[in-house]
Amino acid sequence: MIDASQPNAPAPGGKPAPARRGAYPLFRAIPTRWMDNDVYGHVNNVVYYSFFDSVVNATLIEHGLLDPGAGDVIGLVVESGCRYAASLQFPETIEAGLRVAQLGRSSVRYEIALFRQGHDAAAAEGFFVHVYVDRLARRPTALPQQLRAFLETLQPPA
Repeated sequence: MIDASQPNAPAPGGKPAPARRGAYPLFRAIPTRWMDNDVYGHVNNVVYYSFFDSVVNATLIEHGLLDPGAGDVIGLVVESGCRYAASLQFPETIEAGLRVAQLGRSSVRYEIALFRQGHDAAAAEGFFVHVYVDRLARRPTALPQQLRAFLETLQPPA
């Protein structure tokens, strides 16, 4: 994921350099758990996706923008991905940066970067796209205005 407003210079091997903290307007702390490590001694790849999902949904719930059990509108993940730059492991507290890369009529592309405490370069960068749908009909619906207004605050400056 390359922020067009601050392109990452290619790292050795031609891969984009990891994102920096300054590219993310909102952060959440995530303590790792013993069970997050795999037999190789680092956080298992599937756990990264759980971190991404938790960062977005906890943020929306805390801001009163998501009611997972009873809200009229819910977000369904239709695409996701992750690029790893460095291993994370238990016991660490990870700092997750969140931004909105694209905001459509009924969809949002969230980008999340996971940082070791105090480090400026991301250990992993992920994304997922939510399509917001009517809970009962499961058909795309326009983002509620309060949600859209909040998500706009997470977009990089134009």
